[in-house]
Amino acid sequence: MLAPFMQPPSPPSPAPYGRIARLSLPTVTVAFAQAACQTLEVAFIGRLGTEVLAGYALVLPLLLLMQMMSTGAMGGGVSSAIARALGAGRRDEASALVLHAGLIGIAMGLLFTVVIEAFGPSLFVAMGGSEAAVAHATAYARVIFAGSVLVWLANTLGAVLRGAGNMRLPANIMLVAWAFDAAVSITLLTQTSLGIAGAGIAYVLTFLVACIAMVIVIRRGGAGFMPSLRARLDAALFRRILSVGLIASAMASIANLTTVLVTALVSRHGSAAIAAYGVGVRLEFLMIPLAYGIGAALTALVGMRVGAGDWAGARTTAWRGAVLAGAISGMIGAAVTFAPGPFANAFATDADVQAAIRLYLVVVGPSFAALGVGMALYFASQGAGRMRIPFIASLARISVAVLGGMWAGDRFGLGGLFAAVSAGLASYGLIVASSVRPGVWSARRV
Repeated sequence: MLAPFMQPPSPPSPAPYGRIARLSLPTVTVAFAQAACQTLEVAFIGRLGTEVLAGYALVLPLLLLMQMMSTGAMGGGVSSAIARALGAGRRDEASALVLHAGLIGIAMGLLFTVVIEAFGPSLFVAMGGSEAAVAHATAYARVIFAGSVLVWLANTLGAVLRGAGNMRLPANIMLVAWAFDAAVSITLLTQTSLGIAGAGIAYVLTFLVACIAMVIVIRRGGAGFMPSLRARLDAALFRRILSVGLIASAMASIANLTTVLVTALVSRHGSAAIAAYGVGVRLEFLMIPLAYGIGAALTALVGMRVGAGDWAGARTTAWRGAVLAGAISGMIGAAVTFAPGPFANAFATDADVQAAIRLYLVVVGPSFAALGVGMALYFASQGAGRMRIPFIASLARISVAVLGGMWAGDRFGLGGLFAAVSAGLASYGLIVASSVRPGVWSARRV
């Protein structure tokens, strides 16, 4: 049977803060565990030298793109479709959606493998990497993206569980997986001559383990229903996922294209600046999994309410989640803004890199609260199937960060470039927030 929080909610009672926090906690915990493990990994990669760290920074936008698309973008489309089906009482549809979601995940994983193998080195050169940095980036990327199908399948199946309201099972699986990743990665980085490729091998093995575990859990009914693997393929069910997932994936691509283009702008200031941006942007992207932790709960809660026709409750639930995300993100932003030194010193030994990291944190940190609000409402918008204004917000962000960064970077140096990045994040949050209102979130269509 479905757990109580997986039943279609009654219209008069939007999800309270406590319920949102409770459902968010497992995914937020995983988000922090992932960030902690990967940040620890960065610290060990940094010990291999500035050029190796710069190579990692070149791959980072592409790696984050895959993570964001498979979990929060196309994964959000999967969660939204499952949640709305269950909210409307269509359990057979939810069961059939699992097969459709899995096929989408396999196709997307293969696409990433082919694209990175064919165009990865050229992309790293275009991003401004030195010859040595490009060589390290290529070695790292070819290992990681060889296992893209495993990453996509594991995250797609996790999205099925979250869409059904089961946040705990995928969280527990990924907690174990990220601990495994950290242990294996550090061992290979420090005890072998594999170099940065060792971190890539650990990543692929991690998602092999996670994928196997997700399959076992779902086949045993962990989503509250048994998946129908023999269901006839239905174009309408593919559309149900892709109508949200493709737009969200385009937004994830724009977000990461922003990072790629900003990296190219930062490269004008030298390898130390690139290395610093690779470290600093990791903290910026920490806001995304944090918001995703809350947002995954919002996608399911909002989707179920929309499926049940409760638009007012969906809007209230979304805003309550946004307040939580904004408060937590704002506290992190304030901490690094007023005390950037310890973070900079922890991840770099070169004085120039440390100085550039501090500059990034002081300038960009104040925008983290707006980013947290915007990201939480973006995930809520997936549940509501209202993606037009969030998409516009992503276009505004890239315009402000890149075009503004070109001008400000030339006029005011690295600090001006970082100021444009900060303004882009703030504009994104404000525009997404403007969409969660009755005139947009209503029963015109589902």
